[in-house]
Amino acid sequence: MEDSAKSRPHIVVVGGGFAGLEFAKGLKHKEVDVTIVDKHNYHTFQPLLYQVATGGLEPDSIAYPLRKVFRKAKNVFVRWATVEHINTETQVLTTDLCDIHYDYLVLATGSTGRYFNFEGIKDKMLTLKTVPDALNLRSYILQNFEKAIAEQNPAYFEELINIAIVGGGPTGLELAGALGEMKQHILPLDYPEIDLNKMKIVLFQSGEALLAGMSELASKKALKYLKELGVEVRLNDRVVDYDGDVLKTQGGYEMRTDTLIWTAGVKATFPNGLPEAAIDCGRVRVNQFSNVLGTNNIYAIGDVAEMASEDFPRGHPMMAPVAQQQGQLLAKNLLRSQAGKEMQPFVYNDKGTMATVGRNRAVVDLPKYSFSGFWAWITWMLVHVALLVGFRNKIAALFDWVVNYFTYDSPMRLIIRPFREEGVGTSSSVKEELRR
Repeated sequence: MEDSAKSRPHIVVVGGGFAGLEFAKGLKHKEVDVTIVDKHNYHTFQPLLYQVATGGLEPDSIAYPLRKVFRKAKNVFVRWATVEHINTETQVLTTDLCDIHYDYLVLATGSTGRYFNFEGIKDKMLTLKTVPDALNLRSYILQNFEKAIAEQNPAYFEELINIAIVGGGPTGLELAGALGEMKQHILPLDYPEIDLNKMKIVLFQSGEALLAGMSELASKKALKYLKELGVEVRLNDRVVDYDGDVLKTQGGYEMRTDTLIWTAGVKATFPNGLPEAAIDCGRVRVNQFSNVLGTNNIYAIGDVAEMASEDFPRGHPMMAPVAQQQGQLLAKNLLRSQAGKEMQPFVYNDKGTMATVGRNRAVVDLPKYSFSGFWAWITWMLVHVALLVGFRNKIAALFDWVVNYFTYDSPMRLIIRPFREEGVGTSSSVKEELRR
């Protein structure tokens, strides 16, 4: 903290995601001062963003105020600000709120969407990385269905109700499954005027299998589950163009859609000011103690960190368990260092990977065993409830899931904040021409 006593080390952590949160929790009530700097004043449980986007959960079920997490920790402070620059010589962090001096700096800034060759048209696509993204996506889909009720032009009607998802990883897979369930159980009740047989939900994966990095069983089962939910999956077919109306692939497939959701990749995000030698392929290079190469008192954990090892030559996967474990160990290591003890190197403990494709459909890969179906879904649900921050969030999420399970319905379909179509889809003048 800026006004804290100078006798105690001041540790500034940038980012209140999985890595930053676990790191700061590990330093509660210790003989250090910790300042968390984040552009949001809450922690987001990102694995469940797709549930907010499809009406399964409300935002406050997966978001939790950072100040409330550390309310009883008198040595942890929160600053709602955006970091603009790091001055490694003066040890000052420049933000849009104020300058913050640090003794130790921890970057836990996470990742953002990676658009590859689509940077020029990324504003025409929807993403799913933040709570505002999820609310925008939910509103956008519902707005399009409201428009489709009265639409007379067949081409534009098709464009309004079709949904394309790019990326066959867990996010794309879970979102596609949730949309498939909406098409089967919810949209027919809410929009009986619309012939949903004409609606397409298409998942595009440039590789030969879904869920790259998981087992062959998980990939095959996921594909089977998606097809059961009416989702069309196109493997080995890379999207090469999208003009806001028509999506085109390398294989010659074309699809009219106003809703293109991008989940195909992520890249690290971090402030300016780090040594150039520490940046490699968009991530920050660190040693086995999370220390940024070329610095003495700057650390990076989570998605932003590239910690090369024999098992992970290009760094660990950008996953929540990695971020949490790195945050926990770094907190212990900094305390060990303050006590004059040696730091311990990071070794990732892979406890397994899982993904859900809807009701009673999930896949789980444990270190020595893989399974799928109902019990995998129960496992997925219990693990995610346990990992949510805050008792109320756990109860709210579990209650909503139980109600949705028995009623085949989800009540969170309110267009409270209509999403403006600035950049998304085609310009209004072009759409009006299409409608004629």
